[in-house]
Amino acid sequence: MKTSIQKLRKFFRLEAEREYDNKAVMGGLSNILSAWEMEAREDQLSEQIIQAVISRLRDYHRLSEDSREVVLKGVWQRVSRETGVESETQKQPPVTKQPKSQPEPEPGQPKNPEPAAAPEPEKSEPVPQAPTPKKDPPKPILDLDFQAPITTIKGIGEKKQEALKRMGIQSINDLLYTFPRRHDDYSKLKPIGSLWYGEFVTVIGSVKSVSSRAVRSGKMKIVEALISDKSGAIRATWFNQPWIENQLIKAKQVVLSGLVEQYLGRLVMNSPEWEPLSKKQLHTNRIVPVYPLTKDVTQKWLRGVIHDIVEEYSPHLPDPLPENIRANHSLSNLPDAIREIHFPDSDQSLQKAKQRLAFEELFLMQMGVLSQKKQWESRSGTAFESSEDWLLPQLESLPFKLTNAQKKALDQVRADLSSGTPMNRLLQGDVGSGKTVVAALAALIVIHGGAQAAFLAPTSILAEQHFQSLKKLLTQGSGDLAEIQIALLIGATPENEKEDIRKQLADGEIKLIIGTHALLQDPVKFQNLQLAIIDEQHRFGVEQRGILRQKGNNPHLLVMTATPIPRSLALTIYGDLELSVIDEMPPGRIPVETHLLNPSEIERAFGLVRGQVDKGNQAFIVYPLVEESDKVDEKSAVDEFNRLQEEVFPNYKLGLLHGQLNPAEKEEVMIRFRDKEIQIMVSTSIVEVGLDIPDATVMLVEGAHRFGLAQLHQFRGRVGRSDQKSYCILVPGTIEEIENQRLQAMVDTNDGFVLAEKDLEIRGPGQFLGTRQSGYTELKLASITDLDLIERARTEASTIFKQDPDLSQENHHQLAKAVKEFWTQKNTGDIS
Repeated sequence: MKTSIQKLRKFFRLEAEREYDNKAVMGGLSNILSAWEMEAREDQLSEQIIQAVISRLRDYHRLSEDSREVVLKGVWQRVSRETGVESETQKQPPVTKQPKSQPEPEPGQPKNPEPAAAPEPEKSEPVPQAPTPKKDPPKPILDLDFQAPITTIKGIGEKKQEALKRMGIQSINDLLYTFPRRHDDYSKLKPIGSLWYGEFVTVIGSVKSVSSRAVRSGKMKIVEALISDKSGAIRATWFNQPWIENQLIKAKQVVLSGLVEQYLGRLVMNSPEWEPLSKKQLHTNRIVPVYPLTKDVTQKWLRGVIHDIVEEYSPHLPDPLPENIRANHSLSNLPDAIREIHFPDSDQSLQKAKQRLAFEELFLMQMGVLSQKKQWESRSGTAFESSEDWLLPQLESLPFKLTNAQKKALDQVRADLSSGTPMNRLLQGDVGSGKTVVAALAALIVIHGGAQAAFLAPTSILAEQHFQSLKKLLTQGSGDLAEIQIALLIGATPENEKEDIRKQLADGEIKLIIGTHALLQDPVKFQNLQLAIIDEQHRFGVEQRGILRQKGNNPHLLVMTATPIPRSLALTIYGDLELSVIDEMPPGRIPVETHLLNPSEIERAFGLVRGQVDKGNQAFIVYPLVEESDKVDEKSAVDEFNRLQEEVFPNYKLGLLHGQLNPAEKEEVMIRFRDKEIQIMVSTSIVEVGLDIPDATVMLVEGAHRFGLAQLHQFRGRVGRSDQKSYCILVPGTIEEIENQRLQAMVDTNDGFVLAEKDLEIRGPGQFLGTRQSGYTELKLASITDLDLIERARTEASTIFKQDPDLSQENHHQLAKAVKEFWTQKNTGDIS
């Protein structure tokens, strides 16, 4: 034991012998601090321990004897635990006030040990008592049922069961994994006379008086208590909790934790956490967990229930992480992590618990993703060859040359198609980078091999646009595909045409079908579907992709997104997919110039629109709402369309596009805009995806703060699709929103990957996931942006997967069970 710790132990033992009278050292314990600090630094104790000792002993002389006892106990427990001398000191307990024949307790242990008083309940609710030490050995793990219903817990009846069920808590295991939404640090204990306004502190004192009074014509009752120690007194107030009055009278000595406030010049505490003084504080004088709640569940009651369950069950939790992985990354074991995430001994141990549990979540996710990838790769698929002699004429017939990035992506797709294993590839590229051409060539390769391809788009407008562009691209080559072999199937397609298309698909006469959700309906059958292409894949759920795949026999799958995927997401959410990136724009594209305007400067933006339209160009004006709303104070497309047409642009042709129009109306408006019958399109966010208007040079977004970065970048991608200079003008709703970091990021860069990282950081993964595998947004502790932890989890998962892909080895049984439970809970069984 280091010298500084030995001395501390000696001083604490003497204090305990003297019944905490602060005379173990001449001048009091605070007098040892200067010399002890120097010795502690020579012994290389951590700065956290040194500061903890100093902060607790500096005001020791101002505390009551009971408070001093609590302080010394807490200090010694922390020092012995964090320096590794805990087990040694337990074998040789220091002297306290005890008969000589009895063993000596730890420094700071109570002078007259009594059973711990249970925290008083709120209202008349029974609060589970902190468990007393048991003489019996711990229950064997087989005796504990972690899936036992919560009704097996004493004090949980039908009413509490229903309330907890609303929170997703139905079993013992659910309680263990109901993590606090935050922790409040009440570990800072101070004498009442030393309190300052604005501090979060804990005080220990005697209840000198308790009173209650009614206010607001009897509708509310206020309970006030005067709490004092030797250094001073403070008034504590509780609102509308009348039952506290009797509880305080019985308590005599209490511990209060909360914010020190001021009223009429005096320091007060309003609605502090409190509990009777006992050996073990659960709600005060520590880092306290704060849980999410629902009706009929109070914070103090739930904290007590979870504490009892954690104490009894967590030591027996089986750890799914292999020991070597825990050692490689300095991770604590699962029982310790669960205990510390709920009731941490220090901030350091809390962070260590979070790190361990976050790593486990990401690791289990990676194991599932790798398993999905293995399942896909284990299937056999039809091989489609594409020789250079055949491909070269197809490329030469295109109206443009492929960029190097497009050529690389095409080579990767060709390799997949010829491998004999179904392709499972994500093709990502910024707006206008040319993903559709790569997908079209993939379809042509499959069609050349005698099979069929399907192209699924999220909207009718986008489906028709692809239909027109694919006809131009694919019918100019060596004659593999004729116009009559390409069809469009959307909701607005007349029923008699739908019937003809379905028949020709089943007979194999149609080789390439472009469509919306109409393609997924049961009557649609293929003769030999071998390639499914999905555009804007984040708009389709796993079930929809699964339905399309099942219309063929292990078809190849190519999914596309114009939202650049940050690396952390590529490793996790899309970790089962092979990734192709088109990170190069076609030559001749001029970057869109982006400006952020004050709402009062909107006339400048209108002037720019007029100037561009007068040159023969077109413009978009986007609004966040379709119609005016009482709940949201933002401009709407319908109202602003009328005002713009009558007052702002009376001499121009305006069109209106929003989601409440029926498909035929939307199509008519878009055709008129495409054919330049409409000069200015007033729209909602429906223009986010896939409208190709080469002459559009202005994108004006009002209420821009209402949109995420991904959406704003998509809006901007609707312009600048030719060799003309284009502009994106962002106008937030208020002048304060000018400082919005999303909007400023749009001005700073046109790089979609930079914006994607920023959007992920600001708004979380939901923006990128859509309905792909929704469980990923339900990670409890892991952050999908923590690239370092993700990469470490991925590396370890890959290593285990290479050694034991089925997790059949004996030392992986718990891991296999945990992976299964994790993915069952996430409901993410699709392997695309």
